[in-house]
Amino acid sequence: MARVMIDGIREMPVSGRGAITRAILMVSLVAALSACAWLVPRQPGIGQPVAWSSLPGWNSGGQAAAWPALIRGCDRLSGRDATWATICRAAEGLPATPDDAQARQFFEQYFRAHEVIGSGGHRQGLITGYYEPILRGSLTPSARFRYPLYRRPGNLVRVDLGALYPELRGKLVRGRLDGDRVVPYYSRGQITNSADPLRGQELLWVDDPVALFMLQVQGSGLVRLPDGSLIAVSYADQNGYPYVAIGNRLIQMGAIKPGAVTLQSITRWLHDHQDEAESVLNSNPSYVFFRLANAPDQGPVGAMQVVLTPQASIAVDPAYIPLGTPVWLDTTSPRGNQPYRRLMLAQDTGGAIKGPVRADVFFGIGRDAGRLAGHMQQAGRLYVLLPDNTSGAGQRTQAAGQFSTRPTG
Repeated sequence: MARVMIDGIREMPVSGRGAITRAILMVSLVAALSACAWLVPRQPGIGQPVAWSSLPGWNSGGQAAAWPALIRGCDRLSGRDATWATICRAAEGLPATPDDAQARQFFEQYFRAHEVIGSGGHRQGLITGYYEPILRGSLTPSARFRYPLYRRPGNLVRVDLGALYPELRGKLVRGRLDGDRVVPYYSRGQITNSADPLRGQELLWVDDPVALFMLQVQGSGLVRLPDGSLIAVSYADQNGYPYVAIGNRLIQMGAIKPGAVTLQSITRWLHDHQDEAESVLNSNPSYVFFRLANAPDQGPVGAMQVVLTPQASIAVDPAYIPLGTPVWLDTTSPRGNQPYRRLMLAQDTGGAIKGPVRADVFFGIGRDAGRLAGHMQQAGRLYVLLPDNTSGAGQRTQAAGQFSTRPTG
């Protein structure tokens, strides 16, 4: 999913070499993979509190639609953080489906709004969309189903840099051991070439390499088997390389005009130019691994480990906006130049979702959701709702660093 999108340290699988060897390899991994990681901590871009009347469209409604996402988030947050425990207990006192006035009053009582500000004081950023696609696939390979989805490989090593340097909390690097050397993991081009370095790690197979690439960008999806049943797959891990947008590559090639880049136009070009498609796809070295997920009818699970709510869950950069935080979104609709203002919950992350004024709206499952997500590339503003210490909820929350990240596609 959007795309977008912090784990505890995992001991490196080097049996019999002792703690000193592991420590040396960890430091080597940091040096070897520094080009593939964000090593400079980012500062939150949260401005001073603003009046509720300053939020464009706030008094026109849109708060109640986010209530299911808030309640789902409470299931994760209330047991981890005292601030959210207070807020969630108060939420339980409202009707299960409050109206906009009730929801708006609740948020005004327990939160204060802050505008998110980018570098240089910029208040507008990019708002995009993502969705959960449905692919055609099989549990066994065949002439038709020959493009594998891989599970997380056993030789993929992850190191939490925050365990070495506190200022790098939440920063992960990935690689693999090659004898006594630590090297970057296989890139997309290395994985998809004929050498097949991940043979035996196949989860299932699909019939369309472009759809597979788009599944990696989205982060989760459904696979329809030949008997008509559905299997849900979700993000398991990523190979450690930064996400590179292939839309920019197609613009550089002159294949698509800058103002015409959408998910649909990219997909159409790749299908129409199969001889060139592989090299374009490999210009993004990032590669996503999957796992089988439960309950395909419930929807995808975001980085916060809650089921995402269509048009109420967004992916954000948790270096700026803590996961679980309500966010008022002020942008325009992908259906036209109409205002699109509503309350969202920051419940996911994404490899392409970087920076303070940046959000990826989850639109749902299937083709219609894909059309909306594919055309969602609007400028917009974000206002985060932080707990108000005068309400008894407190200002402090530790939610951001406690969840896994969504993929870099």
